[in-house]
Amino acid sequence: MSTPLRTLLVDDEPLARSLVRELLADFPDLTVAGECANGTEALGALQTGAYDVVFLDVQMPDLDGVQVLQRLQAAGQPLPLVVFVTAYDQYAVAAFGLHAVDFLLKPLDPDRFAECVGRVQQQAAQRGGPALSTELAALLRAWPGPAGPAPTPPAAYQDRFVVKQPERQFFVPAADVFYLEATGSGALLHTAGAAHPVRTPLGQLAERLDPAHFLRIHRSVVINTDHIAEFRAWAHGEYLFRMANGQHVTSSRSYNEAIQQFLKRFA
Repeated sequence: MSTPLRTLLVDDEPLARSLVRELLADFPDLTVAGECANGTEALGALQTGAYDVVFLDVQMPDLDGVQVLQRLQAAGQPLPLVVFVTAYDQYAVAAFGLHAVDFLLKPLDPDRFAECVGRVQQQAAQRGGPALSTELAALLRAWPGPAGPAPTPPAAYQDRFVVKQPERQFFVPAADVFYLEATGSGALLHTAGAAHPVRTPLGQLAERLDPAHFLRIHRSVVINTDHIAEFRAWAHGEYLFRMANGQHVTSSRSYNEAIQQFLKRFA
């Protein structure tokens, strides 16, 4: 791609914008040309038509991300390529995956982010102009305004796992799992006295677990926050967690935003 895609970052959390900026540093085809801290700022920036791509937070205190796009569409303003970013997969994320270039769930996973950038690059190469896709237009028409109905509540989170062994199968309650660790073929459920293998990939398991109790701190590790005994800052901006079963797990800097959001509960 000869000319870098001018990219706008929109999120009311400075740490979230910082992480997207850091991840984009590995992709010279996308250059960060602007940042906005709320929907009103984003609306003004996008009205200039100066951006090719926007990483757009869904939940913001004034205008949410979809409402920003609705107003641009109503004004006949061409839209850039849209990547929705959200911490709440219950807010129609499945629809976002169909109607935007892509969506990203917080905390951002570097591998998933790279996949998203690939889709943006492909769409940019194929796009002949700033036309709004019919699917995204349908989403903007259907999205409720500030006084609209509340989003559909999420499905129940997984509260137990099935562990299959040659001679038997049994349940492990999610509350008994201290942390989950990715393996080549699935994941390990670490409990007080054992590590149980399951065949489901860690990423799929993480999406099914209640974020009020489980926190992804590394691409390969999800911890049960109810079983944290202590934690401390570690090397290179990481954190070291000691779990109640005596085992230690280390975070990745890519998940610092999620960890900071978790720690804010106790500030």
